[in-house]
Amino acid sequence: RKIIFEKQWFYLDNAIGHIYGTTFEVTNGGNLQPKQEVEETTTETKEAGTDNRNIVDDGKSQKLTHDDIKALKDKGIKGQEIVQQLIENSTTFRDKTEFAQDKYIKKKKKKYEAVITIVKPSTRILSTMYYAREPGKINHMRYDTLAQMLTLGNIHAGNKMIVMETCAGLVLGAVMERMGGYGSIIQMYPGGGPVRAATSCFGFPKPFFDNLHEFPLSKVQSLLSGTFSTETLPAEPEENALLEEESNGLSEEKQSSLQETEEEPAPEAPVEVNPTEEQDTMDISAEDVEFKENKEKENKENVREKQMKQWERRKKLKEAAALLREKNADGLIVASKFHPTPLLLSLLEFVAPSRPFVVYCQYKEPLLECYSKLRERGGVINLKLSETWLRNYQVLPDRSHPKLTMSGGGGYLLSGITVVLEKGKSDSTNSEALKMEEPSSKRCKLQDLPC
Repeated sequence: RKIIFEKQWFYLDNAIGHIYGTTFEVTNGGNLQPKQEVEETTTETKEAGTDNRNIVDDGKSQKLTHDDIKALKDKGIKGQEIVQQLIENSTTFRDKTEFAQDKYIKKKKKKYEAVITIVKPSTRILSTMYYAREPGKINHMRYDTLAQMLTLGNIHAGNKMIVMETCAGLVLGAVMERMGGYGSIIQMYPGGGPVRAATSCFGFPKPFFDNLHEFPLSKVQSLLSGTFSTETLPAEPEENALLEEESNGLSEEKQSSLQETEEEPAPEAPVEVNPTEEQDTMDISAEDVEFKENKEKENKENVREKQMKQWERRKKLKEAAALLREKNADGLIVASKFHPTPLLLSLLEFVAPSRPFVVYCQYKEPLLECYSKLRERGGVINLKLSETWLRNYQVLPDRSHPKLTMSGGGGYLLSGITVVLEKGKSDSTNSEALKMEEPSSKRCKLQDLPC
């Protein structure tokens, strides 16, 4: 199919069989050809100015017009030659500094040279792409914030993780990549089914999905209260009975249609019928019978497929429920558009003690409420609400500096560690004991301190 990317369109047929990192050039007709290494023309011999103070951007420095550039493209001239002609027809190019000349050449190459490099998908590339192009789909989660989540969640191979996210499957894919196909993941999802648009972009092999389970959020409370039960699974004899009933109904319709065709009034004796017309009518009736038989088979297959899908879905639901009932998950990751407090308080019941949890939210206020609720509830330590600060740097010879534009915010993280919650002791007695006996560091007297 046709791929449209950065105002370029091309077909990926010729890319099959090449390794990741191969650079291609888009030729006429959208076909890709591996780019041959050509020695770039050095601009050291060219003149360069000392500064750019006398250069005025009035739009008159370029002699080539838009129509001239379009005519060059129509002739089949490559992008490198177009860039060279733009440099030659620029009246201010020689007056620019060496750095400004490099910047100008780089900008024109990006615009006119149709060069594409195919790289292997990774968490860093996909998170950067989503944040730059469609940040709303990932709840404006910046790539450094996602890296902090993976670190604070202590995600590694062999873990049993619970992931609740509405970021198009980006967080789930990042967790799967970090675990490398070892361990198990239970994805909690709202609505009718999980969304894994970004997860499919990672290109994981099939074994990665063997230990990926899913469980609906609507059935979490019933699982905690012990009233959870899947619907009765259809047994094989019931399926056969349903199919037989449907086939019987279809066969009865078929028989009735055949009887109707047989009971049609025959023509009177004086009317003459040609043998070719009789053959035509016989052929039409045979085609109708074949069409109805094919339709019956399709209906049977559709019913069987639906029942098999339902059976598989209920089986997966039972497996996920069995994993959650063990309540020994090694970590919890929450990154959703919903309010984090009810989600976290219910999902923490499935996490084992001394395990980390991380909650992401685009705004700070819901996490502050969640922080206070966790303090009241207990059972968690090392609660921390944080926001990462990010600024990009340009690293080039003799011109490394922070970039002028930077991100305003990448969201907030609430992290902590679970501990055993003792429900027998009341919170009032604990608070009174804490008031009566303070730590020794707080009980130090003023005279003990050095002057």
